[in-house]
Amino acid sequence: MHEWSDEHQMLRTAMKDFIAKELLPIKEELEHGDLPPYGILRKLYSTFGMDEMAAANFDKRIARERAVDEGGPDVAPDNGGGTDPGYMLIPIIELCRHCPGLVTAMGVSTGLTAAAINAKGTTGQKERWARDLLTLEKVGAWAITEPNSGSDAFGSMQSTARRDGDEYVLNGSKTFITNGPYADTIVFICKLDEGNAPSDRKILSFVLDSGMPGLEQSKPLRKMGMHSSPTGELFLTDVRAGRDRLIGETEDLPSGGRDGAKATFQQERAGVAAMALGIIEQCLERSVAYAREREQFGHRIGDFQLIQQKLAIMEVARMNVQNLVFRTIELARAGQSMTFAEASAMKLYSAQAATNVALEAVQLFGGNGYMAEFEVEQLARDAKVLQIYAGTDEIQTVAIARALLN
Repeated sequence: MHEWSDEHQMLRTAMKDFIAKELLPIKEELEHGDLPPYGILRKLYSTFGMDEMAAANFDKRIARERAVDEGGPDVAPDNGGGTDPGYMLIPIIELCRHCPGLVTAMGVSTGLTAAAINAKGTTGQKERWARDLLTLEKVGAWAITEPNSGSDAFGSMQSTARRDGDEYVLNGSKTFITNGPYADTIVFICKLDEGNAPSDRKILSFVLDSGMPGLEQSKPLRKMGMHSSPTGELFLTDVRAGRDRLIGETEDLPSGGRDGAKATFQQERAGVAAMALGIIEQCLERSVAYAREREQFGHRIGDFQLIQQKLAIMEVARMNVQNLVFRTIELARAGQSMTFAEASAMKLYSAQAATNVALEAVQLFGGNGYMAEFEVEQLARDAKVLQIYAGTDEIQTVAIARALLN
């Protein structure tokens, strides 16, 4: 794949129209944190039939699993009813041209949280929680990061689950949790405390509901960027959870809790390329228009070679990141997935490219680039977190190097 199809372009045009009509009039409220993002995201889902499509695909999958459970043949899935993966990435790209935070809020709910349940949960757990997450009827949060465990998510994890009869008692705190303040459904990742050393403890994941006794969800935290994506803290004090809330309903999943979380990270990292592409496209488009219109020293600034160099570097970054997105689409069409190292490489390059392009756009705009009305300052603040969440640049580098050396 080397270019968008006519059908893809039609969807991009429809998305641009939706954004102009529905999103831009409320963008300031979203960016100031005065308006939670879930209303506009649900309108997006209903307008493009994304909620109905997600529900239909989910129901097909569950019917297949139920048939297998009852002794029927294990018929291969139809790969989402033949849905082109490009159709799933285009809304991400277009939203990230204006409000990347919306994609983060949407992706954590429909992607990470639902994926964690769908990947390792029982059929009953999927029906109980995943369907409503996939359709955005409910908001999800995936809680792994803690105040003292960022990049060392498992090694420094202090949140625990302790057996008490037929239940577990959960304690701990989580921070930097996307959708944390408003989540209806939370996947809480912790260690099983059996009196053994923390380094030897199993990793378990529980599905919690907002309002459970002992579960506190903080107000949104103030951040540098991604203001349209609410981020908060979670505090658990003796939260009691039955075995039905333990993902997989077993402490001994075939590939372990660590591998399940690792697979979720892999999915998140691959998705960053689409987010980066939207940011890069918007910064480049705004920069080209500004270079054509802005005059200094009696000439358009686009006539100066230094400005031309900046624009050329931006275009190279756009082409490279777009090709990474195309590769994601090609692999999905073939029913394949990236290796963990390949997803890390994609995330590393895309995140750095988006941040660099956004900062160059601010520089090209000069003083205007520092002003909120010209938008590039917001995109520069938003882009920076792509180098931090889902694993920092440094963590991606380690993953890539280990794959090369092993």
